[in-house]
Amino acid sequence: MDIKDFKFDLSLTPTDKGVLEAIADMTGTPDGAFNIRKNGEGLVRTSSRNIEIVPKTDKPGIDIIVKPGTVGEEVHIPVIITESGVNDLVYNDFYIGEGADVVIVAGCGIHNCGGGDSQHDGIHAFHIGKNARIKYVEKHYGEGDGKGKRILNPTTIINMDEGSYAEMEMVQIKGVDSTYRKTEANLEAGAKIYMMERLMTHGDQTAKTDMVVNLNGEDSSARIISRTVGKDNSTQIFYPNAIGNNKCNAHVQCDSIIMDNAHISSIPAIAANHPDAMVIHEAAIGKINSDQLLKLETFGMTEEEAEEIIIQGFLK
Repeated sequence: MDIKDFKFDLSLTPTDKGVLEAIADMTGTPDGAFNIRKNGEGLVRTSSRNIEIVPKTDKPGIDIIVKPGTVGEEVHIPVIITESGVNDLVYNDFYIGEGADVVIVAGCGIHNCGGGDSQHDGIHAFHIGKNARIKYVEKHYGEGDGKGKRILNPTTIINMDEGSYAEMEMVQIKGVDSTYRKTEANLEAGAKIYMMERLMTHGDQTAKTDMVVNLNGEDSSARIISRTVGKDNSTQIFYPNAIGNNKCNAHVQCDSIIMDNAHISSIPAIAANHPDAMVIHEAAIGKINSDQLLKLETFGMTEEEAEEIIIQGFLK
């Protein structure tokens, strides 16, 4: 996927490169289509034969257009903010052609060493064609020793045509002071979605998620999984809602590890508006198992090292 270094190396600082690697595993110029946004402006953009990236003319953002039948290609669209006081709003639309099968790697990283808050709000809309498949990976990350906050508020709307499939992996790595995630998915007949949210909060950070999945078509299905860790004085609130409007299957599972003085609320909701809708939810919040800690400590680990091993395994 990558070459030894970036072709547009003069446009990137060492900080830029570090953030891009953290959020998109980019250590060089990726093959195929990609778009990098930096501090509220487009930095570099390339289309491929089957994936076109077009800047919007009426508002900030891009259209990503995948031709029908495109298989085995990737598109990278990371966003980086490296200045303090930036407030970036962007609208991205994905048009996935019938029968396509592609991977989309997104994510946003904020490096804030100043006193002003830096914020990115990304509005993503997916239009997934008949029998098309996507894997979407979105990582959020913050760093920097400034007093200004690192704020990320993603909104994701997913419209799925008949027989389509979407795998959505949404990860908050660390360093994000405040996030409010809003996701809505609308599934037609035979459409299937798998959504995985993984995040960790620490310090005084806050994280809120609102997620609604409307299973409108016959034999549509959804699996929603949330795994979170809350440390220190951080706060998390998770509201997943699966609504069965036809013969369908949905499973919502929320698991959290709570530590220190953190506050975690997991409030799953389910609704069935059809007699053949099967919708299930599970939720659990608890501390790290003491037997697991003890076992790892017998191998010579400190308590802190053992906790870290357990947390990383839980968030995988």
